[in-house]
Amino acid sequence: MSGRAKRGRLTRSADFERVYRQGRSHGNRYLVVYAFPRTGDGEARLGVSVSRKVGGAVDRNRVKRLLREAFAGCEDVLPDGQDVVVVARPDVRELAEREGLAGVQEALAELVEKAGAAART
Repeated sequence: MSGRAKRGRLTRSADFERVYRQGRSHGNRYLVVYAFPRTGDGEARLGVSVSRKVGGAVDRNRVKRLLREAFAGCEDVLPDGQDVVVVARPDVRELAEREGLAGVQEALAELVEKAGAAART
């Protein structure tokens, strides 16, 4: 994994907490996206939360990988300096199995679009 991919991630629990508490959320049947503009600039950072309700470790890791890949395709919609946490709901596993990356990308793009529009207002 390249250093660039790791740099664009939220890793500390304090960062997750700040986004949960102060960010705005948008959800659908598969995902909830929390977005919070941080001070300073830089690329959008992504945090992913996938609980055991989604499935076993193999399923959770697959969902996380698909979410990161899908986010990379739609992060340009977000303004710079945005922290985003994506929380997977249990139905996302079925979506990932049925439609793969394309389905996850569609579900995520819809919410990232809303988060990006809300951040600009």
